Amino acid sequence: MTAPRPKLSWSDLIGARVGVWGLGREGHANLRKLASLGVEPILVDDHPQADPDGRPVLATSEGGLAALEQCDVVVKTPGLSRYRPEVARLSGLGIPVVGGLGLWLAEADLRRVLCVTGTKGKSTTSSVTGHLLTQLGYRCMVGGNIGASPYDPAEDSGSGDFDYWVIEVSSYQATDLPYSPPVVAVTSLHPDHLDWHGGVEQYYRDKLSACSQPGAELTVANADSDLLTERVALLGPRVEWVSADDDPGVSGSDWMEPLGLPGRHNRRNALIARHCLVAMGVPGAADDARLRAAAAGYQPLPSRLTSIGTVGSVTFVDDSLSTNVLPTLAALDSFPGRRIALIVGGHDRGIDYAPLAAGIVARPAPTYVLTLPDSGPRIRAEIDQAALDQAALDQAALDQAARHQVPDQALPFAGVTDRPDLESAVAAAYRWAKPDGVVLLSPAAPSFGQFRDYRDRSEAFARAMRAIS
Repeated sequence: MTAPRPKLSWSDLIGARVGVWGLGREGHANLRKLASLGVEPILVDDHPQADPDGRPVLATSEGGLAALEQCDVVVKTPGLSRYRPEVARLSGLGIPVVGGLGLWLAEADLRRVLCVTGTKGKSTTSSVTGHLLTQLGYRCMVGGNIGASPYDPAEDSGSGDFDYWVIEVSSYQATDLPYSPPVVAVTSLHPDHLDWHGGVEQYYRDKLSACSQPGAELTVANADSDLLTERVALLGPRVEWVSADDDPGVSGSDWMEPLGLPGRHNRRNALIARHCLVAMGVPGAADDARLRAAAAGYQPLPSRLTSIGTVGSVTFVDDSLSTNVLPTLAALDSFPGRRIALIVGGHDRGIDYAPLAAGIVARPAPTYVLTLPDSGPRIRAEIDQAALDQAALDQAALDQAARHQVPDQALPFAGVTDRPDLESAVAAAYRWAKPDGVVLLSPAAPSFGQFRDYRDRSEAFARAMRAIS
């Protein structure tokens, strides 16, 4: 169990001895915020780099922890697990270990804040919500895990000069929140980040904790997720369920059509966004005509089911933001009937790839899989096993069909192969996908190791496509 969240705000740190632990993107936002408050913190990082302003940075294992033990408050970056023994030691000494987002929420007008969480889908839902609010005439900041910190003076985001804030909350950040706004959205749930949280059930509890902190009133949640519906007790005082099949609309007049987002999962994400706006009392959110007009001009997130070009009649789709099983399955579902060469694999976090394998093998259209290091061999092994299981079922069905003189049907799954790198995988995928298929990069894994980040992986994918053309 996590310790109770310290209920402190940024203003409470004025005049205190503050340690900043972790100097990544959010860590530097924390530094800028403290500077605006006149606070000179102690800087600590696991792998310290030279500070641009020349301030000393201590290594955690080389005097850094001892320095933090002399602080009144430690502001931790989200990437540092709350379950590390150093956090337990600091907490045991009575030193609050807090996060920047939690400090901001403690003094924000929560009626104008929407927190969006979920294993996948939270970025798209956040960006759609922000776009709709902006087009409806409101000044909105979309931030948190998806972008700028809402308190960062460098972004002019902590001034309060906004009508609404849409904050994407990661499972890491959720463990730092002492408060929740009245409305919280949960887009999906699936095992992830198990090394950080220490186990799957703890991950689920941490991910959903934003739904039940003080201030929470309503959770707008994905009704199509069995993992969520089974954990309704973690979803706060009241739940509003949203399914991809809700609000079908009339062909040609569906309010979300101008968003241009493919797939049932994105339909559900857009519906969740609308339900949140209605629950927050945003004028115009319940009006189909106004919302359709507001949906126009939406720019999808880069590297999220983005068509980057064609070679011949083969379409290349970049879904590099896919770092888990759920978005990759959703990506496959977004091209019904199309022939797909799927490129998967990356940093191996030990997640269960059996559901991905089952979905690939059961896909009714031709599918060929190319796997990449490091998780590639494990993914291939799961697919091989799923293919054997499916073949046994298919053979039984064929035997029964033969007895009833039903014609045989070819199995659509085309196989799986390991590739050493992305460039060779793209070339092989293109050869198989011709003449009119899809080459889909949807890795179901992070990019650590081979690439700097998902953007670097996307750029490598685009280069490989251009090399073919």
